[in-house]
Amino acid sequence: QVRLAESGGGLVQPGGSLRLACAASGITRSIYVMGWYRQDPGTQRVLVADIADDGNPNYSESVKGRFTISADNAKNTVYLQMDSLKPEDTAVYFCQVVAGPDLKVYWGLGTQVTVSS
Repeated sequence: QVRLAESGGGLVQPGGSLRLACAASGITRSIYVMGWYRQDPGTQRVLVADIADDGNPNYSESVKGRFTISADNAKNTVYLQMDSLKPEDTAVYFCQVVAGPDLKVYWGLGTQVTVSS
């Protein structure tokens, strides 16, 4: 049974920081990409950042310079350090893993991040 366990969401004031973590278990295929997406109510899920198995990160323009993605491949865990948070970063954040030769996509259930004073 594949499970992506997300943690670290919550309420933070503008300018504050949060660190999200996503631990993947039950995946027997090789993992190629791990990443984070976010979604506001009524909108599509959009990429925040992802990181390939070679360690190469990719960021959306809206978070460049503020967010840092990293991964512990031995633990199948991906992290998202979010600094200088803004109210527009408020969303549900979803962990994504792409694995196997067929590039199967797995999703976590999401964790709420709220940036508000």
